Amino acid sequence: MEIAYSVNGTPIRLTYERWFHITENHDDLASYYFEVLETVEKPEFIIRGNKGSLKAVKSMGKDKWLVVIYRGISKEDGFVITAYFPNKKPKGDTIWQYSY
Repeated sequence: MEIAYSVNGTPIRLTYERWFHITENHDDLASYYFEVLETVEKPEFIIRGNKGSLKAVKSMGKDKWLVVIYRGISKEDGFVITAYFPNKKPKGDTIWQYSY
């Protein structure tokens, strides 16, 4: 199990079981384990997800984005739900954005 710290300092767990589940459904992510963790820690922006989840978004190059959906249970614990490469830049209610 690895832990990434979200932009507000919450430790977000990525268990090996969850990673296996993610790559079973999104095999194109198989070699992006550390990028998934980095996206939680250093996203370009975060948009509101469903049922209290958050979507950390990071550009992976021209027209390629990585989205990591996670949930914070408390200030001391959270977990990755899934990750994927969308077909276009994600849209939604932006709740945090990296400022240059």
